[in-house]
Amino acid sequence: MADDLFNSFMNGPDEQGRFGIFGGRFVSETLMPLILSLEAEYNRAKDDPAFWAEMRDLWTHYVGRPSPLYHAERLSAELGGAKIYMKRDELNHTGAHKVNNVLGQILLARRMGKTRIIAETGAGQHGVATATVCAKFGLKCIVYMGAHDVKRQAPNVFRMRLLGAEVIPVTSGRGTLKDAMNDALRDWVTNVRDTFYCIGTAAGPHPYPAMVRDFQSIIGKEVRWQLAEQEGEGRLPDTVIAAIGGGSNAIGLFHPFLDDPSVKIIGVEAGGKGVDDRIQHCASLTGGRPGVLHGNRTYLLQDEDGQIQEGYSISAGLDYPGIGPEHSWLHESGRAEYVSITDKEALEAFLVSCRTEGIIPALEPSHALAHVMKIAPKLPSDHIIVMNMCGRGDKDVFTVAKHLGFDMSDTEEGRSFEE
Repeated sequence: MADDLFNSFMNGPDEQGRFGIFGGRFVSETLMPLILSLEAEYNRAKDDPAFWAEMRDLWTHYVGRPSPLYHAERLSAELGGAKIYMKRDELNHTGAHKVNNVLGQILLARRMGKTRIIAETGAGQHGVATATVCAKFGLKCIVYMGAHDVKRQAPNVFRMRLLGAEVIPVTSGRGTLKDAMNDALRDWVTNVRDTFYCIGTAAGPHPYPAMVRDFQSIIGKEVRWQLAEQEGEGRLPDTVIAAIGGGSNAIGLFHPFLDDPSVKIIGVEAGGKGVDDRIQHCASLTGGRPGVLHGNRTYLLQDEDGQIQEGYSISAGLDYPGIGPEHSWLHESGRAEYVSITDKEALEAFLVSCRTEGIIPALEPSHALAHVMKIAPKLPSDHIIVMNMCGRGDKDVFTVAKHLGFDMSDTEEGRSFEE
């Protein structure tokens, strides 16, 4: 790939919020003034040292950043081949990467005088992060969550309610993340005066994809200096890998390396029960095509008539029929490679992480780890892989137990998942 193409990556999006042909803002006339106001406030904040000073203070003393860059020695030895590092963002306050972005958006909301915060959530981690930061600042919080996800992510629903949030189950569609985002957008149109919509992924109308990316890029920025500390000055990863639903944790890891042609970038989509069956996966870059949803043009799962298809994944956080527009651009330009991992492969990786490293991962990063397990044995021992362990697995233990046929009420001594 030509050097000039690499040099262009860090400059997107353009003034219209587009990454190549992707992105933009396809919203109603009612929402356009809100979008433009948000963009203007973010542009002011980006140039305000006081804004970033407050962000750094909160990242350090509230979130617990920097998160560790951990050499997974036992996993590396078991797989053979590449040296594997995990970026431990599951150790953040609230248990995932989501809080990195939520802090930034809610600081913007406060600067804009907004007192009512709405959010959508799938796995519940963005909802928990939003409820947490709203509690800290005394803001009203409403979280839209698909009814199906409310059932399979019950621990996070309880956490949100403990934190004072109102959780609204969404029954339209299949009751998952796409439907929750639809209802959140309807709420925003209805309550324009006092409401701020805190989007949890690098999707939606401009400026959200770029804004979320900028807040999440703290992940990759930390990896750059942490790896240099551990492996020697100037050492970069050979490969960076992250799971992708909408793609916020992934773009946060990828973005600081986009202009480094030596760094291979791999995003891992949810292959569900297999990408050969269009309605049993959420791999939009594998089985989709460009279209418009939730205010931006990107790759989407669609039928022949352009109707959005309901995606499927064991992971609530990856159960979305689209992807952030910057990922679509990176896919089409060839700067990043995108693959898919099935439910079965993700479950196997979940167990391997527990057994080899004593880390219970969320199902989302389990997809990324499953791809690491595929490629690491084929690579030389001096090849460094960094994967983003973007969430912890507390929320998923009941889902995993169910899929493995493990009775949570069974207290028989010595019973294990391997049986």
